[in-house]
Amino acid sequence: MKIKTESSTKKKTQMLCGFVLEKTNKVLGLGKYDAKTTSAINQSVRDNEGKLGRISIVPVPGKKPAQRILLAGIGKKEDLSKDTIRGVSGKIALKARELKLKEFSIITPPSFVSEQTLAVTQIIEGAKMALYKFDKFKAEKADESPDLTVIVSKSNKISKAIKTAQAVADGAIFTKNVGNMPPNECTPTTMANFAKTISKKNKMKCTVISKPELKKRGFGGITAVGQGSKNEPKLIIMEHNRGPRNEKPIVLVGKAVTFDTGGISLKPGANMDEMKFDKCGGCTVLGIMKAVSELRLPINVIGIVPSVENMPDGESYRPGDIIKLYSGKTAEILNTDAEGRLILADAMAYGEKHYSPKAIIDFATLTGACIIALGTNVAGMVSNNEKLADKIRDASKRTTEEVWELPLNQDFMDQIKSEVADMKNIGIGRAAGTITAAAFLRNAIKDTPWTHLDIAGVAWNQPATKEKSYNPKGATGFGVRLILDYLQNL
Repeated sequence: MKIKTESSTKKKTQMLCGFVLEKTNKVLGLGKYDAKTTSAINQSVRDNEGKLGRISIVPVPGKKPAQRILLAGIGKKEDLSKDTIRGVSGKIALKARELKLKEFSIITPPSFVSEQTLAVTQIIEGAKMALYKFDKFKAEKADESPDLTVIVSKSNKISKAIKTAQAVADGAIFTKNVGNMPPNECTPTTMANFAKTISKKNKMKCTVISKPELKKRGFGGITAVGQGSKNEPKLIIMEHNRGPRNEKPIVLVGKAVTFDTGGISLKPGANMDEMKFDKCGGCTVLGIMKAVSELRLPINVIGIVPSVENMPDGESYRPGDIIKLYSGKTAEILNTDAEGRLILADAMAYGEKHYSPKAIIDFATLTGACIIALGTNVAGMVSNNEKLADKIRDASKRTTEEVWELPLNQDFMDQIKSEVADMKNIGIGRAAGTITAAAFLRNAIKDTPWTHLDIAGVAWNQPATKEKSYNPKGATGFGVRLILDYLQNL
């Protein structure tokens, strides 16, 4: 998809697309046409009514710049959200592909509807992400995506917004693409290779620690979880250092279990195929680091991805084992399916020790309990720092990637205390499973500001997931837009 700006609606295009507010009688930003075409447009507007997501198309006769005009309803002005233009732009893009067009143009709505840079951002993100399709393993590929022209007055501010939106959308698409990869094609080594490719292209330092070194250096959680698979575990570290040398970095940590059988505590067979998505936290970190480096953000960011495959085998770790984590603390294993917190704890402790960060943010498809608590459209958030949580909450409001904070007090910390080790890897029964998992992670670090995002319900499309044009079936890329917004507003 190519994206550029035009200052006039006289742009030659196969389809000129404009937004219609409910209870209005015009297409926002549309120029003047001859009487016959104007009459057809007005009739179509009346028929369309501007209802949210409703699309209608008006053919334009003669040798006019636009071959057809698409009207897209965005609902009532008072009901507009920061996701409306994004979602409707995705529907427009899908219609353009359905019509097998080579290109189409979208008129940016006037400022009284949406601030221009925000509207441009939403148009680009919605259109690009909607046209993504995971067809790597299909003989018949999706039709080629049409090019998009965003019609808006050109300015340095708009140009920057376009560049940023493209990088953010590409980061989210990359995250979706890796998240959708099947486990036989995406092992911990594959994850490491993705990180190396991104880093080499964008001049980041990338370090991959493999099994012998992991064991030697005391990464007991990663080693234990990964030892039952022939696909050896990896710890991936990516460094984006474009801020002041003495400025502490933000450390991002993402759980990447490339496939999770549950290990010896074997999961039920139903829907186990979805456990290819247990790597989505790590995929989110890769996508963020890709965008951060492409945008050359003037900050220091470290991406850490512990990647394992959790398999049942004669070498697997067992319920009843006691392992020593990188932090030096010991963990009693009561359930080998509570593996994500073990590898995250190692990675977080490593990040704190080696980078003395200003903040740690982790992403993980950590608990089914989070889906029970918050459903499939809101991520769970647990934090030890109110200011950090507030900043992420603000970013959530701007990007519409929703989060909801859960409490973490001493009562929850007490629930993971063990009689035979420093802690155990599950709480008491099924109660507060999301929070007790976070309590385990809290033990991995000392006093660094930290926020945990449990994305188990939002990392891929599930039966109760809200339908969005820009989130086709499969991985959603959740967290990329959210954290890139946070990082850009530091």
